[in-house]
Amino acid sequence: MTFRNFRRATRPGLMTAALAATLSFLALLAPATARAASDDPAFLSFGAGAFDWNRQKDDGAEFRLEYRSDKKYLGALKPFAAAAASSTGNYFAGAGMLMDVYFGRRIVLTPSFAPHLYSGGNDKLDLDYWLQFRSQLELAYRFDDRSRLGLAVSHYSNASLGDSNPGTESAILYYSMPVGSLFGD
Repeated sequence: MTFRNFRRATRPGLMTAALAATLSFLALLAPATARAASDDPAFLSFGAGAFDWNRQKDDGAEFRLEYRSDKKYLGALKPFAAAAASSTGNYFAGAGMLMDVYFGRRIVLTPSFAPHLYSGGNDKLDLDYWLQFRSQLELAYRFDDRSRLGLAVSHYSNASLGDSNPGTESAILYYSMPVGSLFGD
């Protein structure tokens, strides 16, 4: 099966289901990850990268700003809020949950899921519904001051709520800094 055939055979709903299954599995690891991350602060994350990079219907740049809370629910899930804009006129704002999974002290894998309000689009790429669901996987390096530098791949989908479900992917480079460092803590 070629990548193109695989892409046609898979639906964004399956991608969302796969992310939900992954988050559920990782939740089983919550006690271990919660201990490893018990001292992590809230973060302000800045991101920039490629928008619609895999299909090139309307590829461009995407810029993000996120607040990632230090509060944990169900052992390891943390809320976050995000805003994003692309150079092609697509705008997103949403909130959801993420989970930090540590591999030693330095490497952090962060799956996340968030519904987003959507506006914009054009003739080349209109995501066809005001509600989009963003699923993301980020791999980051954690510095001594707890700031992080990471690379994320995410998918926006309307989960077939619109007449069509074109979806799109982004590849984003993130820098996450502890909120306390902004105020000299």
